[in-house]
Formats: sequence, C-alpha cells, structure tokens
Amino acid sequence: MYSIEYRRFYLHDLESIVVWPSKVWLWRPIALGLVFGLLGYAFWQWVNFTTGAILGSIGLAWVALELVLGPTAKSRICTSGASVDLPLVQRTRRAHKVLAKIDAAVRAVRGATAQPSAPLISPQLAEPSVPSTSGGSAAPSIVDATQTNES
Repeated sequence: MYSIEYRRFYLHDLESIVVWPSKVWLWRPIALGLVFGLLGYAFWQWVNFTTGAILGSIGLAWVALELVLGPTAKSRICTSGASVDLPLVQRTRRAHKVLAKIDAAVRAVRGATAQPSAPLISPQLAEPSVPSTSGGSAAPSIVDATQTNES
C-alpha cells in the first residue's frame, strides 16, 4: 500500500528555519573514496592495470565531486505550534537561495495581513474614575492601577 505523509505550514505561523551542515558529510566521500581506491588497487594487482585505474579514478572523481558540492545539510522548521526536522535542502550552498525565496513569501504574507482592509478608529482612553473618599476605604481602583503602568 502506498501512503503519503506530509506537514502543512502556514507562512504567517512560521517563526524560524534553521539550516546547518550535517556532521557526517565529510565521511561519505572519504568512505566511498577508500572503497573505490581499495577496489582499484586490488584490481590493479590481480586483474589488470586498466580496470584498477578506472575504479581508482571513479573514487577520485567521487571525492572531488562531493568536495565541490559542499556539505550536506539538515534543517528544522519552527512554527508557533511545532518544531519539525525536514529535508528542506540537500546542500548548504543552496540554502541561501531557498531561504531567500521563503523569506520573500513570508514578508509578503505578513505585509498583506498587517495592513487592514478598513481604516482603524483610534480607541478613546477611558478617563480614570476618581473614587470618592467620603467615609469609605481609600483603596485605588483597577483603572487607576492600569493608568499608572503605562509608559
């Protein structure tokens, strides 16, 4: 049976996207380079020079390609409700382009939601009520306390 698992993120809920190089990215070219290098050496010794040279140059080309492409990447998307590790990009060098596009989309969505469709009416501040001190307790009212906390 075939199933698809996905997560939906809304741009206005997005808090951060973090991309970092994976810790094991350097081990992949080293391991495959060693495997092809050892196979090339074995074929060079026991079969013939041409086969060994081909396998050795495949290993060398693989290592060079991995080093040119740069480190592999891991990424995490944090929203107001969750933090999820997702494979957003394969390599860290491409992350700048992808994050720039996502940033532009988030700014467009937040800019559209920040501008209201109807003009706002400025709220009128309530006048603090002055309690009468005729014989009762002189405790300040809640309105007085909130007015003194404004800066």
